[in-house]
Amino acid sequence: MKRIFDISMSLIALVVFCLPLLVVAVLVKLTSKGPALYWSDRIGKNNEIFRMPKFRTMRIDTPAVATHLLGDPDQFLTPIGHFLRKSSLDEIPQLWSILKGDMSIVGPRPALFNQDDLVKLRTEVGVHALTPGLTGWAQINGRDELPIPVKVDFDAYYLQNRSFLLDLKIILMTVYNVVRSKGVSH
Repeated sequence: MKRIFDISMSLIALVVFCLPLLVVAVLVKLTSKGPALYWSDRIGKNNEIFRMPKFRTMRIDTPAVATHLLGDPDQFLTPIGHFLRKSSLDEIPQLWSILKGDMSIVGPRPALFNQDDLVKLRTEVGVHALTPGLTGWAQINGRDELPIPVKVDFDAYYLQNRSFLLDLKIILMTVYNVVRSKGVSH
C-alpha cells in the first residue's frame, strides 16, 4: 500500500512541479558552473548505497561532507543555493528516487555515505531496515537543528509507530514547515 501511495503521489507531484523543475534547473545553470543536479551517494534501506539527485545548491568545489561539518557553509553556496534550501526546492528531484524505489515519501532522511556515526546509531536501533524518505518524523521535529542522537530517537519512534495516519501527519506538517522555512539552518 505504501509503495502504491509513493508512486501515485510522486507522479502527481512531478506533473504539478514540472514547470518549477525546469525553471530551477535553468536558474542553477545560469548562476553557477556545473550541472543543475547534484547526485549524492546516500545510505538507503539496509545500509545499501544509492545515488540521490538534488538541485545543486553548493559550488562544485565543495568538500563531500555534511553541510554542518563545513566551517562556513555559506561560503560554498551558489547565488540561489540559500533560496533553494530555504524553500526546499532543491529536494524536488528526489521524486525520481521515490519512483525508482530507493526512497519513500515518508521515512528517515537518507544519510550521506560518510555519516558513519548516524548510520551506526540507526543500525543499532533497527532504523536501517526502513526505506529512507523525502521527509520524516525527525524532519518535522527539528530538521537541521537536531543533534544526531536526537534524530535517531525520532527515527526509532517512527519505526515503532509507522502507520498511514502518521505518514499523512508528517506530510501535512512538512508542507506547513516548508511554507514557514522552519528548521533550515544552512
